[in-house]
Amino acid sequence: MASIDLEKVRILVVGDSGVGKSAFVYLVAHGKAMYSASWTIGASVDVKLHEYKEGTPSQKSYFVELWDIGGSINHANSRQLFYNPVHGIILVHDLTNRKSHINLRKWLGEVLNRDSYNGHTRKPSSCDYDAEQFAGNHTPVLVVGTKMDQLDSKRQMSLQMSQIAEECLADEINLDCRNEAHLAPGTTNAVKLSRYFDKVIRRCHHQNLAKPSRTASPRRNPQGKVIERRFHTQGSSQVPSPKSERRRISLQQQPMKTDHTD
Repeated sequence: MASIDLEKVRILVVGDSGVGKSAFVYLVAHGKAMYSASWTIGASVDVKLHEYKEGTPSQKSYFVELWDIGGSINHANSRQLFYNPVHGIILVHDLTNRKSHINLRKWLGEVLNRDSYNGHTRKPSSCDYDAEQFAGNHTPVLVVGTKMDQLDSKRQMSLQMSQIAEECLADEINLDCRNEAHLAPGTTNAVKLSRYFDKVIRRCHHQNLAKPSRTASPRRNPQGKVIERRFHTQGSSQVPSPKSERRRISLQQQPMKTDHTD
């Protein structure tokens, strides 16, 4: 049997232990639920075949590597080995555990600051996420909320986009990883996931063909908090119109907890 030689992208899946990262990755890669998940030590890798720009003349197959990174604090230093290279980041939290959502800032900061570690001079647990720092980062992010089945119907209906997803201009998926219908083809979640994979592939393999990148100029209030970002297109002599190039992002942050327990 001939081997398949396809280009690939590498996506890190991070979050606290027990939030359902392995179950989510398994559902994405295999299209079916995992009912007997075990703790991930180090990292585990699953591969999904994805059709980039499916249904268009530009359709092309790619391998998407999903690196499920163990969230145990006991392996905080060793997991840095799996952070390079990274083409995309999926942040996973438990919808029934608010702390796991707050800790997404720590996880994002840990990955974004992966090149700043020098031995033990800086512990991963001391990382924090800086919204201004992320403004110049082009790594696509997806936020995933799991265990939706454990929420009552009223709370499910009242779910809103998380603050970190708004700050990263990221899509967000909420689901029950044991319910295959939540990620079935054609569903909103499946469309968002496919769109996210397309974005990662475009950034990695089609950057030169993409539109000019945009940089953010933050505006701060008297207390020093970023209250607005003005996005400007690079490589263009035209002045961007306020309607098309100006976005307001609320960056009022909640107190961040950097401790991490399993």
